[in-house]
Amino acid sequence: MMADHSVGFWGGRVPREVVSMAKQLKDLDKQLFRQILKVVVNALEEKECSVSMADIAEDNSLPEEKLSDIVSGMYELLKEALRLPSSSVRQESFEEDLRELRISEEFIADFSRIIFGNGRPALDASVTQHGPRLPKLEQFRWRVDVAISTSSLSRALQPTVLMQLKLSDGNLHQFEVSMSKFQDLRYNVALILKEMNDLEKLSVLKIQDYHVN
Repeated sequence: MMADHSVGFWGGRVPREVVSMAKQLKDLDKQLFRQILKVVVNALEEKECSVSMADIAEDNSLPEEKLSDIVSGMYELLKEALRLPSSSVRQESFEEDLRELRISEEFIADFSRIIFGNGRPALDASVTQHGPRLPKLEQFRWRVDVAISTSSLSRALQPTVLMQLKLSDGNLHQFEVSMSKFQDLRYNVALILKEMNDLEKLSVLKIQDYHVN
C-alpha cells in the first residue's frame, strides 16, 4: 500500500500528510491544482492567503476534508523540499520520488518548477526571513576570579570563572562556575561540535550514496 512506501527524498517514511494528498490529487482539475498550489506557496512566504483559500472553497464543489488534505500535503511536501539545498537533491530524483506516490506528471512538473525553478532563491530568502528564530549571541565576556576572603573556607583561593552573555534580544545572562565545571563545559561543547560534524558528514554520504544508486 502507498502508506508503506519509504521514499529516498524524505530520508525515511513519507509524511502522512503527503500520502493523503497524493490520494486526493487523482481526480483533481489541473487549474484548481495550480490555484491551491499558489496559495500554499504564498503561505510559505507568510503572505495573506485566507481570502484566496476561502474563494477556492466557495467557487469549487470540493469537500472541505479533501481540500484540507491537499493543502496540508502540499505544504508539507514543499516545506521538506525547501529544507534541503537545491544542490543536494537532483531534480530527476525528486520527480521520481513523487512518481512513487502516483502523482500525475503535470502536477510533478509544477512541484518541480517551484523547487528547482528561477523563483527558488526568492522563496528560500522569504522562508528564512519569516522562519522561527532564536536570539543570537552578540557578546561573550568572561574572567577568572579568585576569592581571597570568603565565609566558606572551602572556597578560599579557589578560582572561579565569571561569564556574561549578551543576546541579540538585549537580554544579559551572567553566571559563575567553578574551574572543574568550566572544564566540563569545554569538553561537552567540543563533544557536541564533533557529533554535529559527524552527523553532517553522514548526511552528505547518504545523499551521495542515494544519487549513485
